[in-house]
Amino acid sequence: MLVLRLCCIAVITAISALVLKNNKSELVPLCLTAGGIIMFLYAFDYLTESVEFIKSFTEGAGIDNEIIRIIFKIIGIGFLVELTASSIKELGFESVADKLVLCGKIIIFVVSVPILNSTYKIIVSLINMV
Repeated sequence: MLVLRLCCIAVITAISALVLKNNKSELVPLCLTAGGIIMFLYAFDYLTESVEFIKSFTEGAGIDNEIIRIIFKIIGIGFLVELTASSIKELGFESVADKLVLCGKIIIFVVSVPILNSTYKIIVSLINMV
């Protein structure tokens, strides 16, 4: 049902933007942004349920909370950069959007270094056990 509701919100947003495009074209970006925010906030309720499940799973598996925090930070950076880049592309500034995506990838790489370090330590400890 979530997907159906999100699709309905997207269709209503697109139709509203199409009507505004013919009458008040300067309001189209605002309409698209508002529709995107509504969809994001609606889907956010389901995200909180998933986060709670992942927390309980990682506690049971003994995974370090810092690693999970970094993973969520990486996912958040990716979503934020993609959403912003898409909005900028809709406004017609593709070169700025492309640069934003590149910078987002660099930031994700830098943020993921502790995970690489942790993975390295696990591999070294496994090698030493043999």
